[in-house]
Order: sequence, then C-alpha cells, then structure tokens
Amino acid sequence: MTWLVEQKMPTPPGDRMAELWRRPNILRIPGAHHAYAGIVAKRAGFEALYLSGGALSQMLGLPDLGIMTLEEVCFFARSIYRATGLPILVDGDTGYGEVLNVVRMVRELEDAGAAAVQIEDQILPKKCGHLNDKKLASPQEMAAKIAAARKARRHLRIVARTDALAQEGIEAAIARARLYLEAGADAIFPEALTSEEMFRTFARAVDAPLLANMTEFGRTPFFTAEQFEDFGFKMVIWPATSMRVASKALHELYATLAEAGTVEGYLQHLSTRAEVYDVIKYSDYEALDSTIAQSIVPPPLS
Repeated sequence: MTWLVEQKMPTPPGDRMAELWRRPNILRIPGAHHAYAGIVAKRAGFEALYLSGGALSQMLGLPDLGIMTLEEVCFFARSIYRATGLPILVDGDTGYGEVLNVVRMVRELEDAGAAAVQIEDQILPKKCGHLNDKKLASPQEMAAKIAAARKARRHLRIVARTDALAQEGIEAAIARARLYLEAGADAIFPEALTSEEMFRTFARAVDAPLLANMTEFGRTPFFTAEQFEDFGFKMVIWPATSMRVASKALHELYATLAEAGTVEGYLQHLSTRAEVYDVIKYSDYEALDSTIAQSIVPPPLS
C-alpha cells in the first residue's frame, strides 16, 4: 500500500520517537538523505531515521555552512516521512534565524511529519561539528531558542546540541546542556566527544536522554551502538553514511563509464529494475488505477 491511501497514524511522530528512546536498549538511528534511502533503512529493520543537514547540503551541491533553507529541509523531511512512516529526527542547524524563525521552523517541520528537531548552539556561518574554529552562541541565546521551540511545539521533541567541547571544555558543555534542559529541551546531543571517558562523564553529569554521533572521518573514535549504550547514551546516529556510500558509488560509476563507454561490466553493482520497483512499490501505485495495465519487467540481459 502507498502513502497516497494509507491512514494517518493515531500517535503523533514526536510521541512515537519519545517512546522509542524510552525503551531499555539504545535507539539506532541511521541517516537517510532521501526517501528511497529511508525505505531501504526501514526494510533493514530500523525504527527511526535521521535527516542530516550536512548530507542534504551536499545533495544540493553546497557546503554545510547554514546556506540551505528551511523549505528545502521540509521537502526532504516530508518525502521521507510519507515514504516510510518512521519517526524522523531532523537536523535544524541553528534554527534558521533567531527566536521567531525557530518558532516557524518547529511548526513547519511538524507539518512535514518530523518527530524531533536538533538545534545547535553555533552561530552562522555554522560548521560541521567535527571541524575546527566553530563560533558559539551564548548559552542564554541558545536557551532562548530552546524555550521558543518548546513553546511552539505540539508534539515535536527538541534535541539540544552543544558544540562547546572544543572551545570551552567538557565542564562548560555540561553546564550548557543543563541550561538547555531547564529551557525545555527533551534530549541532549553533545557533539564531537573524543573518548570513552568523555561520553561516560557526560552521561554521569546530565540526567536526560543523550544522543551520540558516530560519524565517519570525524573526531569521535569508532564505537558500536552497544558501547554507546554502555556509556549511558539512549540514541546513536550515523548521519551522513548513506550519502557517503552513494557518493563513492557515483565516483566509481562515472569513472567506469568514462573509461569503458558502457556499464555492461558494472551491472553487478546496480540494483535491477525489479529490485528498485519492489522498493518503491511500483505495482501498488498501478493498482490504484485499474485502467493502468500491470507492467512486465524485462528480464536481465544474460
């Protein structure tokens, strides 16, 4: 069945996300940079998704410097939610402006089907959390944005991200996290921690659901979901992995095509037409209109 005719779920997405992170085991949240990736992640058994601002910016050919607009993010959030029905944590960067912009962001993302939004305490031009020379908003400015988001939300959960570790140290990052919780955040995302002890220290000091970022090529060493759970964290994201896999595959594809002038020898790396149609439920869409004859997928060439 397609989202065109599916019934609306009785429990709002934000409430479903909170139910997931209240469970005993850590919630594994892979990044999905478009709807197709979200469907594949759901088929693999994941129960929630992450929509990365960095991954989306790169999809648009832009750097992750806060250039992308709220409308662009809402388009992807809406399409992923419609395609999967899963709770989505959306990267809201710095809130797309000040307090009133944050209020609008919350309402727009809720209308798009988002379950939670992440807001970070950088100022524009913001950077990936694992790069150097990030510029921070004051704790009070960030707390005001969190309070505004809390006031505006109907069900959307608020995840406050602090990037203060590199510039101000872990004690300051912990102090910011506590302030953000007082302002109304539902969960805390301490960015770019660099050791097991840092994760454990943060978990001991902050009484809230905590989110870990297991991005590749960053400052955080590789840990498994089970290790993050042991550290005291309730959620872990792999924010841009799906985009990086797609990027690597595109480089290889175009290099092969440019050199060989054909992809015949590369077919083993491609999903077949039948596999793609199965993912997007092609026949279900056809069934909505009895005047459309069922398409017959041609067999692969031998």
